[in-house]
Amino acid sequence: MQKRKLGGLEVSAIGFGCMGLSHGYGNQPDRNEAIRVLRDAVDQGITFFDTAEAYGPYTNEDIVGEALEPFKGEVVIATKFGFKNASLADLDSRPETIRKVVDASLKRLRIDTIDLLYQHRVDPAVPIEVVAGTVKDLIASGKVKRFGLSEAGVANIRKAHAEQPVTVLQSEYSLWWREPEEQIFPVLEELGIGFVPFSPLGRGFLAGKINADTPFEEEDFRSYAPRFQKENLKANRAFVEILDRVARENGVATAQVALAWILAQQPWIVPIPGTTKSARVMENIGAAALELSPTELGAITQGADSVEAKGDRYPENIGKMVDRKA
Repeated sequence: MQKRKLGGLEVSAIGFGCMGLSHGYGNQPDRNEAIRVLRDAVDQGITFFDTAEAYGPYTNEDIVGEALEPFKGEVVIATKFGFKNASLADLDSRPETIRKVVDASLKRLRIDTIDLLYQHRVDPAVPIEVVAGTVKDLIASGKVKRFGLSEAGVANIRKAHAEQPVTVLQSEYSLWWREPEEQIFPVLEELGIGFVPFSPLGRGFLAGKINADTPFEEEDFRSYAPRFQKENLKANRAFVEILDRVARENGVATAQVALAWILAQQPWIVPIPGTTKSARVMENIGAAALELSPTELGAITQGADSVEAKGDRYPENIGKMVDRKA
């Protein structure tokens, strides 16, 4: 597995987004199967795993902790704070909450130090400098190694970085959501911050297996996400067709092309696709070895430029938590 550097943190070129093992989507595996998939990922060379107390809540960190306990020192585990009582409905980045979350996460993850600690979403009620300063104290105490932000805008990235260097920004990014390119990427490059795209396969859509008739379980986020409503899925199929053409020419999976395109955008990008199946882990890993030609990359980008994604990526109650301040 190729390695990449995220603000000085070296990890596998493809990471593993653990959320779907216990939260967000339907058809979740049982605990033993989830642990097996995570350990298979390590065996195949993945060293970067992303979780959060809010996924479950709490169960995701617990599963990740048990699965990766035998690999202490060999893998990098990232987790997050930022919600009241681990509920995705209420933001809370007060210093006392951050410290409490970190202590609890350390126990569930069965580690002594959190490799990378993200603020899950910017909390407008708490100055970002206070948040960064709290994490700075946690780093000094040895409980945390590095600081990250998730879905933060340019102004808050700069403010936080001035107080405590930000190692990584995590935000959604894929062929059908490219907003970070315009304002975020230049700032990350300037400050030496790595970028971790979540949902790099468009919550599974860009893998080409979902169509307008695909049923989603009631608890599956996609059942009520605007972008996954039937009429929008029909229109958004154009993105999959762009990737399909290149995939067929190379004899590879559509998902591999989607990930290879992301990897080609910048050397400081590490996507974290999630899956519940070991076969998909292998498929995702294959993207790191897929080198698309400049002509192929240009065709994908130009094709996406000509298509407008239909439907918001979040329902309004979730979307309002995204920091979009330039």
